[in-house]
Amino acid sequence: MKFRKRPIVVEANQYDPAYSYPIDGLCFCVEGGTTWAGGPTLCGCPHVHTLEGILHVSPGDWIIKGVNGEFYPCKPDIFAKTYEEPK
Repeated sequence: MKFRKRPIVVEANQYDPAYSYPIDGLCFCVEGGTTWAGGPTLCGCPHVHTLEGILHVSPGDWIIKGVNGEFYPCKPDIFAKTYEEPK
């Protein structure tokens, strides 16, 4: 059987360490815990807390907010094949 993904609109932001704007769902490891984007990055390991656990985020990855408010990272090539801006 084949299935087509339902056309839904998601919120997404691309992670670029050169910019310090906050990205919903993106965390950084710091002493004593984590802080949301825009905070100190003492160990330089950005990540997202997902339903499947903690996943590392690399520069260029997209941080997607799912339909239930959950967050997950997506590699740029997969994002380009899966999503497009709504018209």
